[in-house]
Amino acid sequence: MNPNPPFEWRGRVDAEETGVSTRWHQHVRPAAADSTGGVTLIGFGVDEGVRRNAGRTGAAAGPQALRAALAGMPVLGEPALWDAGDVGCEDGALETAQAQLGERVAAAMARGSLPLVLGGGHEMAWGTFQGIVKARPDTGRLLVVNFDAHFDLRVAAQANSGTPFRQMHDWCAERGQAFNYRVFGISRFANTQALFDRAHAMGVRYWLDEGLQDAAGLRDAQQALATDLARSDTVYLTVCLDVLPGAQAPGVSAPAPLGVPLAQVERLIDQVLGSGRVVAADIAELNPALDRDGLTARVAARLAARIARSRA
Repeated sequence: MNPNPPFEWRGRVDAEETGVSTRWHQHVRPAAADSTGGVTLIGFGVDEGVRRNAGRTGAAAGPQALRAALAGMPVLGEPALWDAGDVGCEDGALETAQAQLGERVAAAMARGSLPLVLGGGHEMAWGTFQGIVKARPDTGRLLVVNFDAHFDLRVAAQANSGTPFRQMHDWCAERGQAFNYRVFGISRFANTQALFDRAHAMGVRYWLDEGLQDAAGLRDAQQALATDLARSDTVYLTVCLDVLPGAQAPGVSAPAPLGVPLAQVERLIDQVLGSGRVVAADIAELNPALDRDGLTARVAARLAARIARSRA
Protein backbone atom coordinates (compact mmCIF):
# COMPACT_ATOMS: atom_id res chain seq x y z
CA MET A 1 0.00 0.00 0.00
CA ASN A 2 0.97 3.68 -0.22
CA PRO A 3 1.94 4.83 3.30
CA ASN A 4 1.85 8.48 2.31
CA PRO A 5 -1.38 10.52 1.94
CA PRO A 6 -1.40 13.25 -0.72
CA PHE A 7 1.02 15.97 0.38
CA GLU A 8 -0.43 19.40 1.12
CA TRP A 9 2.01 22.09 -0.02
CA ARG A 10 1.83 24.86 2.56
CA GLY A 11 4.15 27.04 4.56
CA ARG A 12 5.23 30.55 5.37
CA VAL A 13 3.87 33.44 3.29
CA ASP A 14 5.73 36.75 3.51
CA ALA A 15 2.63 38.85 2.84
CA GLU A 16 4.19 42.12 4.06
CA GLU A 17 7.44 41.69 2.15
CA THR A 18 8.25 43.83 -0.89
CA GLY A 19 9.58 42.17 -4.03
CA VAL A 20 9.43 38.49 -4.91
CA SER A 21 9.22 36.28 -1.81
CA THR A 22 7.61 33.17 -3.28
CA ARG A 23 8.41 29.78 -1.76
CA TRP A 24 8.10 26.29 -3.17
CA HIS A 25 4.74 25.62 -1.54
CA GLN A 26 3.35 28.54 -3.57
CA HIS A 27 4.98 27.40 -6.80
CA VAL A 28 4.41 23.62 -7.01
CA ARG A 29 1.33 22.48 -8.92
CA PRO A 30 -0.27 19.02 -9.34
CA ALA A 31 1.03 17.20 -12.40
CA ALA A 32 -1.43 16.65 -15.25
CA ALA A 33 -1.33 15.47 -18.84
CA ASP A 34 -0.55 19.00 -20.01
CA SER A 35 2.12 19.74 -17.37
CA THR A 36 4.93 20.33 -19.83
CA GLY A 37 8.51 21.33 -19.18
CA GLY A 38 10.07 22.12 -15.84
CA VAL A 39 10.57 19.45 -13.20
CA THR A 40 8.16 16.72 -12.08
CA LEU A 41 8.50 15.48 -8.50
CA ILE A 42 7.67 11.79 -8.08
CA GLY A 43 7.68 10.24 -4.62
CA PHE A 44 8.85 6.66 -4.13
CA GLY A 45 7.28 5.87 -0.76
CA VAL A 46 8.89 2.44 -0.61
CA ASP A 47 11.57 0.76 1.48
CA GLU A 48 10.75 -2.87 0.71
CA GLY A 49 14.15 -3.13 -0.98
CA VAL A 50 15.84 -1.88 2.18
CA ARG A 51 13.95 -4.48 4.21
CA ARG A 52 15.00 -7.23 1.79
CA ASN A 53 18.59 -5.99 2.07
CA ALA A 54 18.48 -6.25 5.89
CA GLY A 55 18.73 -2.47 6.29
CA ARG A 56 16.92 -0.15 8.70
CA THR A 57 13.48 0.62 7.28
CA GLY A 58 11.70 3.97 7.42
CA ALA A 59 12.64 5.52 4.06
CA ALA A 60 9.08 4.95 2.81
CA ALA A 61 8.26 8.19 4.64
CA GLY A 62 11.13 9.98 2.93
CA PRO A 63 9.18 11.65 0.10
CA GLN A 64 6.84 13.42 2.51
CA ALA A 65 9.70 14.62 4.71
CA LEU A 66 11.60 15.85 1.67
CA ARG A 67 8.58 17.76 0.36
CA ALA A 68 8.07 19.31 3.81
CA ALA A 69 11.68 20.53 3.73
CA LEU A 70 11.21 21.84 0.19
CA ALA A 71 7.95 23.64 0.98
CA GLY A 72 9.71 26.59 2.62
CA MET A 73 12.52 26.79 0.07
CA PRO A 74 12.63 30.21 -1.63
CA VAL A 75 11.96 30.26 -5.36
CA LEU A 76 15.11 31.65 -7.01
CA GLY A 77 14.64 31.06 -10.70
CA GLU A 78 13.06 27.60 -10.48
CA PRO A 79 11.21 26.43 -13.59
CA ALA A 80 7.66 25.06 -13.46
CA LEU A 81 7.40 22.50 -10.65
CA TRP A 82 4.88 19.66 -10.86
CA ASP A 83 4.03 17.07 -8.19
CA ALA A 84 3.00 13.64 -9.54
CA GLY A 85 2.36 12.15 -6.09
CA ASP A 86 3.82 8.97 -4.61
CA VAL A 87 4.28 5.40 -5.74
CA GLY A 88 3.64 2.94 -2.91
CA CYS A 89 4.23 -0.76 -2.41
CA GLU A 90 1.42 -3.19 -1.64
CA ASP A 91 2.08 -6.51 0.09
CA GLY A 92 5.82 -6.36 -0.57
CA ALA A 93 5.37 -6.21 -4.36
CA LEU A 94 8.54 -4.21 -4.97
CA GLU A 95 8.79 -5.13 -8.64
CA THR A 96 5.29 -3.75 -9.26
CA ALA A 97 6.20 -0.51 -7.46
CA GLN A 98 9.36 -0.15 -9.54
CA ALA A 99 7.39 -0.70 -12.75
CA GLN A 100 4.87 1.94 -11.66
CA LEU A 101 7.69 4.36 -10.94
CA GLY A 102 9.08 3.66 -14.40
CA GLU A 103 5.71 4.55 -15.94
CA ARG A 104 5.60 7.88 -14.11
CA VAL A 105 9.20 8.68 -15.04
CA ALA A 106 8.50 7.90 -18.71
CA ALA A 107 5.31 10.00 -18.63
CA ALA A 108 7.19 13.01 -17.24
CA MET A 109 9.89 12.66 -19.87
CA ALA A 110 7.23 12.44 -22.60
CA ARG A 111 5.95 15.84 -21.42
CA GLY A 112 9.44 17.32 -21.73
CA SER A 113 9.75 17.50 -17.94
CA LEU A 114 12.70 16.35 -15.84
CA PRO A 115 11.59 13.55 -13.48
CA LEU A 116 13.04 14.10 -10.01
CA VAL A 117 12.28 11.07 -7.84
CA LEU A 118 12.17 11.52 -4.07
CA GLY A 119 12.85 8.46 -1.96
CA GLY A 120 12.53 6.06 -0.56
CA GLY A 121 15.09 3.23 -0.78
CA HIS A 122 17.71 3.13 -3.52
CA GLU A 123 15.83 0.28 -5.15
CA MET A 124 14.10 3.24 -6.82
CA ALA A 125 17.05 3.37 -9.24
CA TRP A 126 15.86 0.28 -11.10
CA GLY A 127 12.43 1.89 -11.52
CA THR A 128 13.86 5.20 -12.72
CA PHE A 129 16.08 3.35 -15.19
CA GLN A 130 13.07 1.46 -16.58
CA GLY A 131 11.35 4.79 -17.17
CA ILE A 132 14.34 6.25 -18.99
CA VAL A 133 14.70 3.36 -21.42
CA LYS A 134 10.93 3.28 -21.98
CA ALA A 135 10.86 6.98 -22.86
CA ARG A 136 14.14 6.88 -24.77
CA PRO A 137 14.52 3.43 -26.35
CA ASP A 138 17.13 4.92 -28.66
CA THR A 139 18.87 6.75 -25.83
CA GLY A 140 22.34 5.96 -27.19
CA ARG A 141 25.22 6.34 -24.78
CA LEU A 142 23.51 6.58 -21.38
CA LEU A 143 25.83 7.46 -18.49
CA VAL A 144 24.66 6.54 -14.99
CA VAL A 145 26.29 8.79 -12.37
CA ASN A 146 25.76 7.63 -8.80
CA PHE A 147 26.84 9.32 -5.56
CA ASP A 148 26.94 6.49 -3.07
CA ALA A 149 29.06 4.78 -0.43
CA HIS A 150 28.01 1.43 -1.98
CA PHE A 151 28.28 -0.11 -5.44
CA ASP A 152 24.76 -1.62 -5.21
CA LEU A 153 25.85 -4.43 -7.56
CA ARG A 154 24.76 -7.28 -5.31
CA VAL A 155 23.63 -10.69 -6.50
CA ALA A 156 20.56 -11.82 -4.55
CA ALA A 157 17.62 -14.19 -4.91
CA GLN A 158 15.29 -11.20 -4.59
CA ALA A 159 16.05 -7.75 -5.99
CA ASN A 160 16.60 -5.19 -3.24
CA SER A 161 18.18 -1.83 -2.49
CA GLY A 162 21.61 -3.34 -3.07
CA THR A 163 20.95 -4.75 -6.56
CA PRO A 164 19.70 -1.95 -8.90
CA PHE A 165 22.92 -1.25 -10.77
CA ARG A 166 23.63 -4.95 -11.23
CA GLN A 167 20.12 -5.19 -12.70
CA MET A 168 20.97 -2.34 -15.08
CA HIS A 169 24.17 -4.15 -16.07
CA ASP A 170 22.25 -7.35 -16.78
CA TRP A 171 19.64 -5.46 -18.82
CA CYS A 172 22.38 -3.89 -20.94
CA ALA A 173 24.23 -7.19 -21.35
CA GLU A 174 21.09 -8.95 -22.59
CA ARG A 175 20.75 -6.32 -25.32
CA GLY A 176 24.41 -6.04 -26.24
CA GLN A 177 24.58 -2.49 -24.92
CA ALA A 178 27.39 -0.89 -22.95
CA PHE A 179 26.94 -0.52 -19.20
CA ASN A 180 28.27 2.96 -18.48
CA TYR A 181 28.37 3.44 -14.71
CA ARG A 182 30.36 5.96 -12.67
CA VAL A 183 30.02 6.09 -8.87
CA PHE A 184 31.55 8.62 -6.49
CA GLY A 185 32.07 8.03 -2.76
CA ILE A 186 32.69 4.29 -2.55
CA SER A 187 33.86 3.17 0.89
CA ARG A 188 36.50 0.45 1.24
CA PHE A 189 34.86 -0.35 4.57
CA ALA A 190 31.30 -0.84 3.27
CA ASN A 191 31.79 -3.06 0.20
CA THR A 192 33.03 -6.65 0.15
CA GLN A 193 35.86 -7.95 -2.01
CA ALA A 194 33.22 -9.68 -4.15
CA LEU A 195 31.64 -6.30 -4.91
CA PHE A 196 34.97 -4.71 -5.85
CA ASP A 197 35.74 -7.71 -8.06
CA ARG A 198 32.31 -7.49 -9.71
CA ALA A 199 32.74 -3.75 -10.28
CA HIS A 200 36.08 -4.36 -11.99
CA ALA A 201 34.64 -7.16 -14.12
CA MET A 202 31.75 -4.92 -15.21
CA GLY A 203 34.03 -2.01 -16.07
CA VAL A 204 32.57 0.23 -13.37
CA ARG A 205 34.49 3.47 -12.83
CA TYR A 206 34.51 4.63 -9.23
CA TRP A 207 36.08 7.12 -6.88
CA LEU A 208 36.72 6.30 -3.24
CA ASP A 209 35.42 8.55 -0.46
CA GLU A 210 39.02 8.88 0.73
CA GLY A 211 39.95 10.54 -2.55
CA LEU A 212 37.30 13.24 -2.29
CA GLN A 213 38.32 14.93 0.94
CA ASP A 214 40.35 17.83 -0.47
CA ALA A 215 40.60 20.20 -3.44
CA ALA A 216 43.24 18.13 -5.23
CA GLY A 217 41.11 14.99 -5.09
CA LEU A 218 38.07 16.92 -6.29
CA ARG A 219 39.99 18.30 -9.28
CA ASP A 220 41.09 14.81 -10.30
CA ALA A 221 37.54 13.52 -9.97
CA GLN A 222 36.20 16.41 -12.03
CA GLN A 223 38.64 15.61 -14.83
CA ALA A 224 37.54 11.97 -14.87
CA LEU A 225 33.89 13.03 -14.84
CA ALA A 226 34.46 15.47 -17.71
CA THR A 227 35.74 12.58 -19.83
CA ASP A 228 32.68 10.48 -18.96
CA LEU A 229 30.29 13.29 -19.80
CA ALA A 230 31.98 14.04 -23.11
CA ARG A 231 31.46 10.40 -24.15
CA SER A 232 27.76 10.31 -23.24
CA ASP A 233 24.56 11.38 -24.96
CA THR A 234 22.27 11.28 -21.93
CA VAL A 235 22.83 11.10 -18.16
CA TYR A 236 20.89 9.59 -15.29
CA LEU A 237 21.89 11.26 -12.00
CA THR A 238 21.20 9.38 -8.78
CA VAL A 239 22.19 10.42 -5.25
CA CYS A 240 22.14 8.11 -2.25
CA LEU A 241 22.27 10.31 0.84
CA ASP A 242 24.54 7.81 2.62
CA VAL A 243 27.40 9.14 0.47
CA LEU A 244 27.54 12.12 2.84
CA PRO A 245 29.25 12.16 6.24
CA GLY A 246 27.00 10.84 8.98
CA ALA A 247 27.19 14.23 10.72
CA GLN A 248 25.65 15.86 7.64
CA ALA A 249 23.20 13.07 6.79
CA PRO A 250 22.34 11.00 9.89
CA GLY A 251 18.87 10.09 8.61
CA VAL A 252 19.83 7.15 6.39
CA SER A 253 19.88 3.39 6.82
CA ALA A 254 23.70 3.26 6.91
CA PRO A 255 25.31 6.57 8.00
CA ALA A 256 28.89 7.05 6.77
CA PRO A 257 31.73 7.44 9.28
CA LEU A 258 33.74 9.40 6.68
CA GLY A 259 31.61 10.12 3.61
CA VAL A 260 32.11 12.82 1.01
CA PRO A 261 31.56 16.38 2.28
CA LEU A 262 28.44 18.07 0.94
CA ALA A 263 30.42 20.87 -0.69
CA GLN A 264 32.40 18.33 -2.75
CA VAL A 265 29.24 16.43 -3.73
CA GLU A 266 27.57 19.65 -4.83
CA ARG A 267 30.50 20.64 -7.03
CA LEU A 268 30.38 17.31 -8.83
CA ILE A 269 26.58 17.40 -9.15
CA ASP A 270 26.84 20.89 -10.63
CA GLN A 271 29.26 19.53 -13.21
CA VAL A 272 26.83 16.76 -14.16
CA LEU A 273 23.93 19.20 -14.39
CA GLY A 274 26.03 21.65 -16.36
CA SER A 275 26.45 19.07 -19.11
CA GLY A 276 22.85 19.66 -20.16
CA ARG A 277 22.46 15.91 -20.68
CA VAL A 278 20.56 14.89 -17.52
CA VAL A 279 17.22 13.27 -18.43
CA ALA A 280 16.23 11.97 -14.97
CA ALA A 281 17.42 12.28 -11.38
CA ASP A 282 16.61 10.89 -7.97
CA ILE A 283 17.53 11.26 -4.31
CA ALA A 284 17.45 8.08 -2.25
CA GLU A 285 17.51 6.74 1.31
CA LEU A 286 16.00 9.61 3.31
CA ASN A 287 14.80 7.99 6.53
CA PRO A 288 12.98 10.58 8.70
CA ALA A 289 12.74 8.20 11.66
CA LEU A 290 16.53 8.21 11.93
CA ASP A 291 17.04 11.90 11.16
CA ARG A 292 18.25 14.52 13.64
CA ASP A 293 16.54 17.92 13.68
CA GLY A 294 15.42 17.32 10.11
CA LEU A 295 19.01 17.84 8.97
CA THR A 296 19.10 15.07 6.36
CA ALA A 297 15.78 16.24 4.94
CA ARG A 298 17.18 19.76 4.63
CA VAL A 299 20.29 18.47 2.89
CA ALA A 300 18.14 16.44 0.52
CA ALA A 301 15.96 19.50 -0.16
CA ARG A 302 19.04 21.56 -0.93
CA LEU A 303 20.15 18.97 -3.49
CA ALA A 304 16.64 18.70 -4.96
CA ALA A 305 16.37 22.46 -5.38
CA ARG A 306 19.83 22.55 -6.92
CA ILE A 307 18.75 19.99 -9.51
CA ALA A 308 15.49 21.84 -10.20
CA ARG A 309 17.21 25.20 -10.63
CA SER A 310 19.49 23.71 -13.27
CA ARG A 311 16.41 23.44 -15.52
CA ALA A 312 15.55 27.14 -15.29
